[in-house]
Amino acid sequence: MNSRYKNLFTPIQLGDVLFRNRIFSAPTGLYNYVPPGCPSEDFIAYFERKAKGGAAAVNIGECYVDDVGMPRSRGFIMLDDHETSRLGLGKLASSISRHGAVASVELNRRGMVGKPDANGDILGPSERMLTGDEWNDNDGVSSRAMSEEQILSAIEAFVSAAEFSKYLGFGMATIHAGHGWLLHQFLSPTINKRTDRWGGNPENRARIVVSICDEIHKRCGAGFPVEVRMSGAEEGWEGGYGIDEGVEIAKQLDGHADLIHVSVGNIFVMSSMDLTHPNMFHEEGCNVKYAAEIKKHVKTPVATIGALSDPDVLEEIIASGKADIVVMARGLICDPDLPNKAREGREKEQFKCLRCFYCVGVNYVCGHLFCALNPESGKDMEINAALPPAKKQKVLVAGGGIAGMQAAITASELGHEVILCEKTASLGGPIQCERNVPFKKRVSEYLDRQLYMLSKLNVDVRLNTEVTPEFASSLSPDAIVAAVGSRPSIPPIPGISGRNVISAEDAFLNPESVGGSVAILGAGLTGAELGLYLHTLGRHVEIIEMKDKMSAQNNSSQGGAIKSALAKAGVTISFNTKAVEVTDKGVRCETETGERFFEADTVITALGQEPLRDTVIALSSCAPRFYQIGDCRSPRAIAAATSEAWTVARHIGRY
Repeated sequence: MNSRYKNLFTPIQLGDVLFRNRIFSAPTGLYNYVPPGCPSEDFIAYFERKAKGGAAAVNIGECYVDDVGMPRSRGFIMLDDHETSRLGLGKLASSISRHGAVASVELNRRGMVGKPDANGDILGPSERMLTGDEWNDNDGVSSRAMSEEQILSAIEAFVSAAEFSKYLGFGMATIHAGHGWLLHQFLSPTINKRTDRWGGNPENRARIVVSICDEIHKRCGAGFPVEVRMSGAEEGWEGGYGIDEGVEIAKQLDGHADLIHVSVGNIFVMSSMDLTHPNMFHEEGCNVKYAAEIKKHVKTPVATIGALSDPDVLEEIIASGKADIVVMARGLICDPDLPNKAREGREKEQFKCLRCFYCVGVNYVCGHLFCALNPESGKDMEINAALPPAKKQKVLVAGGGIAGMQAAITASELGHEVILCEKTASLGGPIQCERNVPFKKRVSEYLDRQLYMLSKLNVDVRLNTEVTPEFASSLSPDAIVAAVGSRPSIPPIPGISGRNVISAEDAFLNPESVGGSVAILGAGLTGAELGLYLHTLGRHVEIIEMKDKMSAQNNSSQGGAIKSALAKAGVTISFNTKAVEVTDKGVRCETETGERFFEADTVITALGQEPLRDTVIALSSCAPRFYQIGDCRSPRAIAAATSEAWTVARHIGRY
């Protein structure tokens, strides 16, 4: 074992269960249920992969204790008489536990953010008018206070669900008492205004959670681990509690829960989402401080979560006593092998999460979690499928950007002879320009990872080498993979070729060449991130966008994170604003209210890319097999480049 992480890989016992290390996989719900409420084979393979990767516990995510307030389109119903729950959940638990990980379920109920019940009522701790800031469909509707009987029924539902989970083979139950769910609503002094034994002081507000823990231990055995997930601070609702109240709540759970899992925020209040799911503008482990403070006041082991993926940081958290367990969601989506790689001393091979929210966005769209950087993440069924044996091929990869590097790595891993040519003096393509951007630190680490893998695999890398048809033919390759990229798109705007106009790539690479006042044309992710970066360097930035909203490449979560960061920085985006002329003084624009002039020392174009298709066409007849990947096919985000490269390389020599 790698002694560098001895604390991280020291086993820990919760209840009667020994966990093999201190790395737990957080609940990450997928939406691809077939039929609804039953895990698909893809779903099972996804969670099994995390167990294979070395996590000590793997939580399958959103599971409802009953159907009260539950949306019909998502989640499992953990009822022993619910047919779909039995169809695949037992297999899912077995698929996780047979690899040495503990299978866990997150049990929750929606409460006042749920759908109306059979009587048309929305139930919560207290009567409350629901507002548009809360992320639900109940704007302007009042929740109704639960009766004593309904509270006891809810407790029974949680306990029965835990008992059923144990019966199916799950080794731990996570009681979700944070992030805005029903139990969090009871814990919150802002939401819970009851005057009976379920409201008022921290002891009364925590009574429902404590009762659930105690009853589960009675029914499932004192040794069956019960984890309570709570929001330690920043609970989201206006006037919500901070860490002091979080400590008082944790004290009530002490000795009743086997693990206190300290998270932050509220997923049902949009302004709080950034706290629960920290974006790339936060530091690594930004929420650890809350767990560390709570740990000072309780004897029960404490877990921390949020913006974690660096093994050195994880080790420091455990070694310093800030927490007993580290829990990761996106970190293990990005690289499910993180635990094994760290334990075996293969840290240089690890993919570290960008916190770009691609996984979240694609899950909303297609019901599955994929990663922008790691092309294998989420493709577990595809990896497990048998393929015809690959015949060794001589593969020429033209272009050393994101797609070209990944194609070369995958092809080499599969035994092919690979020549990777790049016409410039370095590998990485346009994304190299982001190496020195503080909030893009992980981009630099990703490029270093890819360079390391190319070296480890002894790929024949040739820099300052442009692949022409003559050069390609001289090598007599069996296959050519064209990954030649794209060029910045320059619209026919008068003055766009002026001396004060540069591309976004050049601005990232050479920020010292950018004047004190800047106008950026284009509010896509590139333009918005560049605007934020230049603002941190002291520039006055205006972003100009002809459309009515920011273009986030189907990644609304990242778009929202950037908009929030820009707003905090005071950087404005002018929508419905069309640039019609660039002068040496700035940009003249047409807006809905008339003409407007933006003064700027430097004008930056961030208006997309155009694929280098002429180069692709020229190379297309130079080998028996020809493939086109990445931006030269169609300019898109990193995820498309890595996924296409990996897929194409896996098929070379097989079909």
